[in-house]
Amino acid sequence: MFLSVFDIFKVGVGPSSSHTMGPMVAGARFLERLRGSPFAAHGLRARLHGSLAFTGKGHATDRATILGLAGFVPESYDAEAAEATLAANRETRVLTPPGLGALAFDPAHDLVFDYGPALPGHANGMVIEALDAEGDVLLQETYYSIGGGFVLTAAEAAAVDDRALSAPSPVPFPFRSAEEMLTMAAGSGRSIAAMKRANERKFRSEAEIEAGLARIWQVMDDCLSRGLATEGILPGGLSVKRRAKAIHEALLAERGMNLAPPHTVNDWISAYAMAVNEENAAGGQVVTAPTNGAAGVVPAVIRYWLDHVPGASRARVGEFLLTAAAIGGLIKVNASISGAECGCQAEVGSAAAMAAAGLAAVLGGTPEQIENAAEIALEHHLGMTCDPVKGLVQVPCIERNGLGAIKAISAASLALRGDGTHFVPLDAAIETMRQTGRDMHEHYKETSLGGLAVNVPNC
Repeated sequence: MFLSVFDIFKVGVGPSSSHTMGPMVAGARFLERLRGSPFAAHGLRARLHGSLAFTGKGHATDRATILGLAGFVPESYDAEAAEATLAANRETRVLTPPGLGALAFDPAHDLVFDYGPALPGHANGMVIEALDAEGDVLLQETYYSIGGGFVLTAAEAAAVDDRALSAPSPVPFPFRSAEEMLTMAAGSGRSIAAMKRANERKFRSEAEIEAGLARIWQVMDDCLSRGLATEGILPGGLSVKRRAKAIHEALLAERGMNLAPPHTVNDWISAYAMAVNEENAAGGQVVTAPTNGAAGVVPAVIRYWLDHVPGASRARVGEFLLTAAAIGGLIKVNASISGAECGCQAEVGSAAAMAAAGLAAVLGGTPEQIENAAEIALEHHLGMTCDPVKGLVQVPCIERNGLGAIKAISAASLALRGDGTHFVPLDAAIETMRQTGRDMHEHYKETSLGGLAVNVPNC
């Protein structure tokens, strides 16, 4: 099963890839199906289940669902147009998606938060229906938002089994495990990034790959820079204050001071990551890396490398991203990148493993050292819960990205001090994460029913 670098890194909108981008994508997919059906619908209805229901309002799932059913998609999201559409719907209780005309949709009745048992296919499930004038169902589809902005119908989810995952791949380096990746690297004499690039060339030209990688980094860097320049209170009711700008300004003022302690570099790293996740929490444009909730780790590590490491070059950011995507693909295929499925070990843990691998690569690491870096970073996030206060992607998510980035850099540095041999293989860490997520209580998997979410005042 091939996952492109452009599947792992997708341009989208905050605050959540699974709870915001996913429902928006599902709505747009349903509209496409409705356009091809023989039915003349009068209205629409959507039901949110599992984690989409429990933390949906904090994650803006309600807004995203409405906008998806109005025809919005994450990659071309226009904030002003979105606000105008939501305001019009509040007034008229109607949506007008392109090619379908006016469709009745009253969020008070047609957007249902079902707090009962989750749907069988995934913790993030939703059902969308097209209705006739009498309210009878004309067309219905079940969608699962499986993390990172990926969306599957119920039929697609059922078809993803071991046979589908192990089907022959058209790419020249079809590694499905870290062990296979290292074997192929040794046999070909290529780096992990070079193998990933060769795989991408089966579907895109070299120019398209370069342009796509450049855009990914540009959106990441723009998001980070906006976060460093913006202050104020984040939306959602927790009154969380943006801190990245003030921290960054203090660090700039301290530059050149002979008495600055070496550990201050950690504050730079945290400021970079927090800047991204403050933008994400505010609903800004971000890149899934591999998710929105963990979107700050990879760009923070890249920015640290570019701004603080001698010899760093923007020309090698593509190498970083390709290496990181190779690791992210292994984790997604063999475990999960969904907080609702495996907790935050699947989000920030995966992001840290990806960032550690990317940094080790651009610092000259061998494939074995890169695999070791990813393993160290993932291993030391195992068991991490996803327990957002009030269902918002703010506490502890924003700071957690800063610490995830610091761990990633430490993991890469530690791996580069060795020769690549180590005790725990990356494949074992990934499988352990999958098993830990399976055994983790639902209260700690993005439902806000346990952990910090119930032990910290929500107002």
